[in-house]
Amino acid sequence: MSQVPTRVTLSLGHLPQKKNVKASWPRTPSRIDPNNPPWPAYRGYHEYSFAHAVMHTRLPTILGKAIDDTTRTLNEQYDEEKVVDLVNCIHRMEDLMTDLSGNAKLRPLIDDGEADVALWNKEIAKYFQGKDYYNAPWLFAEAYKYRRLHECFSVSKFWQGYDVFYRQKCDTFSRSAEAVFELSLRFGDPFTLSDNLSAEEKLEAERLMFLELTQICLWGNSTDLSLLINMTEDQIKALQSTGGEHLAATEKNILGNHLQDLWNVVKDLRGKTDSRIDFVLDNAGFELYCDMVYADFLLQSGLAKQVRFHGKRFAWFVSDVTKQDWSWLLNTMVYGQLFPGGSDSELESLHRLGRRWKQYEKEGKMVYEQHPFWCTGYTFWDLHAEAPDLFLHLSRSDLVIFKGDLNHRKLCYDCAGLLDLLSHLLHFIHSFSAPASTPFDQAIGPMASAAGAPRVASLRTIKSDVVVGLGDDGDEIAEKLDKYIPSLVPFFPCLTKF
Repeated sequence: MSQVPTRVTLSLGHLPQKKNVKASWPRTPSRIDPNNPPWPAYRGYHEYSFAHAVMHTRLPTILGKAIDDTTRTLNEQYDEEKVVDLVNCIHRMEDLMTDLSGNAKLRPLIDDGEADVALWNKEIAKYFQGKDYYNAPWLFAEAYKYRRLHECFSVSKFWQGYDVFYRQKCDTFSRSAEAVFELSLRFGDPFTLSDNLSAEEKLEAERLMFLELTQICLWGNSTDLSLLINMTEDQIKALQSTGGEHLAATEKNILGNHLQDLWNVVKDLRGKTDSRIDFVLDNAGFELYCDMVYADFLLQSGLAKQVRFHGKRFAWFVSDVTKQDWSWLLNTMVYGQLFPGGSDSELESLHRLGRRWKQYEKEGKMVYEQHPFWCTGYTFWDLHAEAPDLFLHLSRSDLVIFKGDLNHRKLCYDCAGLLDLLSHLLHFIHSFSAPASTPFDQAIGPMASAAGAPRVASLRTIKSDVVVGLGDDGDEIAEKLDKYIPSLVPFFPCLTKF
C-alpha cells in the first residue's frame, strides 16, 4: 500500500499585494465594443449602483404609468376600430412589463418601418445574443426598453405616433408658471446694451449675461420627469428658480466648471458669417424653454447666426423632446391658455417670446432636427461609424452642447466611475473604473479624437453615477461626494464640461 503524500503548502508570498493589483483599463480601441466599453459598464445586477434602482424599480414604475395613461386614452375613444387597435397596444405594453419584470432575454425589434430598426437588430445580433435586461449594459438595456415601448404603438394602425408621456410633460410645464414668467419678463423684450457703454463694457455685460444664461440652461436640466415622480409643486419650483441670488448661491455646486473657457470660445464666433451652435436636447417643457431663452440671446447678440436643436423622433426616456413637444411649446406660448393666473404683463411677455421664436423658425435661425441615431442603443463613441452623415453634420457646427444626463452617459460610454453609491465599501471597484479625474476629452473618445470631431460641451445635472473631468483632485472630490450622495442624488452636484 502506497504512502499517502503529505500536505503541500503553496507559498504565495512572492505575489504582489492585492491593493497593488491594477486592471488594464481603459481597454485598447480594438477591444472596445457595446458590450465591452473602455471601462466596465454599469449593469442592472450591480446593486451598489443607480443602474439597479432604475432597472428594478423605476422602469417598471414608469411603464405602469404609461399603461395607465394609455388606458385613460382608451376610455375616451368611441370608434370601435381605434378602440380595438389601442387595446392591442396595451396588450403589447403588458407583454413588455412581463419581459422587464421577469428579466427576459432581449429579442430583435419588429420591423415597424422606423429607420433605426437595422441599427438596433445589428447591435443585438452582434453583441447581445442571449443577454437579458440585467446583464446587458444598463445604458443599452434602458434604451432598449424605451424602443420596445415605441414598438407597442408603431406596429398599430392608428396610434403610431402616440406619446404616453405627453400629458405628463404638458402638466409639469403648466405647473412651472413662476419660473416661466420670471424668464419671460426679463427676456421678452429684445436684448440691448446702452450706447453709453464702451466696447469693453459692452463685452463685459455680454459675458456676464452669457454666464448667467448658461447656468440657467444648466439648471433647467434638473427638471427630469423620470426623477420627479414623487416631488411636490414647491420642490419643483425650487429646482426651477432662475433668480440671480439663487444662481450665485448654487454656482459653488458646479463641478468641472469651465464656463469661462466656454465664453472664450463663443465670443470669437461673432466675426463669422455662418456661426452655428447646436443643442442635443434632453427634457421637454421647462428645460427646452430655458434652452431656447439661451439660444435667443446667442442669436440676438450675434454670437451665433443659427442654432440647431436635435430632438427625438418619438417618446424617449419619459421627458425627452420630440417635434410634438417643440411645436406645443411655441404654440402654447403664443396662443395657449396654460397659465390662467398670469397677469396681463406676464402673459404678454410670454407671447412676445413665442412670436419671436416662431419668426426665428421661419427664417431658419432656429432649426429642429430628429436623426434616427439619437434613439438607438449606441453610445456617441459609435456616432462616427454608425451615423457618419450625422457626424459630418455636427462637425460643421462651431459648438455642440449636449444637454442632460443621458447624453452625458452616452458621451462617456456610461462606464463605472468613482461616484459609486457604495464604493467606500467596494474598494476593488476603483481599480476597474474610469476615475473622476479622467480628462473629458479622453472619456468621450472619438467625439474628441476622430477626424473632424466637433467642439463639444456637456451641461448636465448629475443623476447617475458617471463622473469624469474633475481635474487632478477629481478622485478625492468624488470620494467626498460618496459620503453624501444617497441624500443628494439626483440634483445636488452640477456639472459642466468643455
